[in-house]
Amino acid sequence: MLEFVNVSKSFWTGSRRKVILDQASFRVELGNSVGILAPNGTGKTTLINMMAGLEKPDEGHIIRKSRISFPLGFMGGLVTRHTARENSRYIARLYGLDPDYVESFCRWLCGIGEYFDMPVGTHSQGMRARLSFALMLALDFDIYLIDEGMPATTDPEFNRKAGQLLRERLETTTVIIVSHLPGTLERFARSAAVLRDGRIHMFDTLEEAKQLYDYEA
Repeated sequence: MLEFVNVSKSFWTGSRRKVILDQASFRVELGNSVGILAPNGTGKTTLINMMAGLEKPDEGHIIRKSRISFPLGFMGGLVTRHTARENSRYIARLYGLDPDYVESFCRWLCGIGEYFDMPVGTHSQGMRARLSFALMLALDFDIYLIDEGMPATTDPEFNRKAGQLLRERLETTTVIIVSHLPGTLERFARSAAVLRDGRIHMFDTLEEAKQLYDYEA
């Protein structure tokens, strides 16, 4: 379970205060994957980062009673001076997993050859994205976070392997995905919500959420 209780978050842009959440309260139960519709520029990435614990609220409480992933594609946890091998083994130990398994899984899925044993700082953007995707799939979470704005990989073979693994994983776990496109949510979400005026409006179906979202758009 993931719950926001009277959560507020805002930023000063230099000319005005941009409100992301204003005393927002909502809950996501395990087994009920949720898609959140929000126009570009309204704080989708900030919202996902708060769910993952990467950003803190200004006010209110975020309650996490399940294992929540870092956002799909998030690369902030990689230490660039360390190799992909060192990063994978460190993160495995951090989550209490077998370092040999996590290293082997990531090495197989990434498919970056000798670069796996080179510092991540020497990798291309695509290689880093593949490593972060692989690390997330190597770990076991109850809730997976997907942000449409996160970096993606353009390698076809990786996309094929990772896509199949992700589809299998998502069949038995809970997903929270944020997007400005309703069509993006259809593959993942059982219910839906709309981020509007700093509040999260929850609905039982995507069709209901789309009615409010279309009106707002």
